Amino acid sequence: MAEPAKASFHDPLREPAWLRLLLILAAVAAMGLLVLLPLAMVLGAAFGSGFKVWWQALATPDARSALKLTLLTAAIVIPVNAGFGLLAAWALTRFTFRGKRVLLALIDLPFAVSPVVAGLCLVLLFGSDGWFHALLQAHDIKILFARPGIVLATLFVTFPFVVRELVPLMQQQGADEELAARSLGAGAWTMFRRVTLPNIKWGLLYGVLLCGARAMGEFGAVSVVSGHIRGMTNTLPLHIEILYNEFDATAAFAVASLLAGLSLVTLVLKFWLEARHGDALAHSHRRH
Repeated sequence: MAEPAKASFHDPLREPAWLRLLLILAAVAAMGLLVLLPLAMVLGAAFGSGFKVWWQALATPDARSALKLTLLTAAIVIPVNAGFGLLAAWALTRFTFRGKRVLLALIDLPFAVSPVVAGLCLVLLFGSDGWFHALLQAHDIKILFARPGIVLATLFVTFPFVVRELVPLMQQQGADEELAARSLGAGAWTMFRRVTLPNIKWGLLYGVLLCGARAMGEFGAVSVVSGHIRGMTNTLPLHIEILYNEFDATAAFAVASLLAGLSLVTLVLKFWLEARHGDALAHSHRRH
């Protein structure tokens, strides 16, 4: 008796080869047109007049000051956001309290609100007609048009990055291991250092990278509160804008290439993290 012919099996999750190839080509074409081509044009314009001209544009006092302020702002914002992000993620995933969803929505607020609006809010708080103006003036403290205002604006726009990486990761892991550690007599610090931190370290580092990249490239909120004072309150994005508006395109593209280089360093670190610890990071990539 002849065996019945085997029915062909079609995996509904496996798309046809032609469709996969078409989607891949479309994605590569879009990335090339929207990302790689503009980046290549910036680098071409930056080095088009030669390396000496490029270096001279970066060696000016204003460019050096902008680079220092950008790195200083990132150096302040990253650890602060990492600390607050850890505390917020811990509170949201380990405790049950009224208003928890509201707090989670407020953490997402910087994603929804324009950075320019965030800068204007700081102006309303610390400006000449702001709520805290009299108090700041009495103690000779300057927030707007100074470094503190730039740091506050950058803190606001970068706050969700660490929290949003850690919350889904800690929710997925649960608190069983921490409860076991506490039942064995571990203190709070020991439990955090030996149980919690090893489980979230790659997600935390990923959030820190995203936070740092955004801190160095932030323009809108910083532009509102900085005052655009040369050599004092200009970060790299603001310095690029000033150079371009003054028709010094060569210098503008040279500084832009430096900012792009800093972002590429972050991108390389991100790829390395994903390649080495993709499984641990997969749970926290719901938004990025």
